[in-house]
Amino acid sequence: MFESLTLDEPASTVDRVADELRRAVFEGEVESGTPLREQGLAESLGVGRSTVREALTILVAEGLATRAPNKGVAVATPEAASVRDVCAARWVLEGAGVRNWLNASPESRREVHESLDAYITAVHSEKASYRELNERHLAFHLSLVALTGSPRLVAMQEHLVLELKLALAQVDRIRRNAHDQAEDHAALVRLLDADRIHDAERFLQKHLSDAAHDICKALRLER
Repeated sequence: MFESLTLDEPASTVDRVADELRRAVFEGEVESGTPLREQGLAESLGVGRSTVREALTILVAEGLATRAPNKGVAVATPEAASVRDVCAARWVLEGAGVRNWLNASPESRREVHESLDAYITAVHSEKASYRELNERHLAFHLSLVALTGSPRLVAMQEHLVLELKLALAQVDRIRRNAHDQAEDHAALVRLLDADRIHDAERFLQKHLSDAAHDICKALRLER
């Protein structure tokens, strides 16, 4: 089950094991609900069970895995209510950034453009992995929050993004929908560049609402 997991170096560390497990989750190599057995992971990665146990504890704390009595640890399964709540919280943070566009620093505005360019480049690259697409996608949304100039709001967005990565990875296993997302992001930036702040707000709100619906529908979280 875990044959695709590898470490770059023979020596093991908890952080590197945790990062390899994140990679497998974010690239859709392991599905939601997949049991993460200590023995199997230890044998596949060539590390001790205690190292795997500590790495799994990190993933549980991050919300990427769940631990159930008598069942052990498994890859977390996104829930519709959580997906919608995360997108609603993102609207509060990203909407604040959009509203501050006219007062944002030139550096913050430039980062929005640069993150958009990086995302579009990844979308059109045949070599981009699901994980890279997700990273570039969510980095763009993080750049919107950075328009507020508040490190605390940025930190809050980073935490929300971690929760959303799991759902996005599972969606990308089903269908690679990044191209449509890139077009939406470019349209949003065009509105900002034209100083059409109110229109940009409404566009972003609909975008995030649609994203929550699409994720839930793709993962069949709601009937």
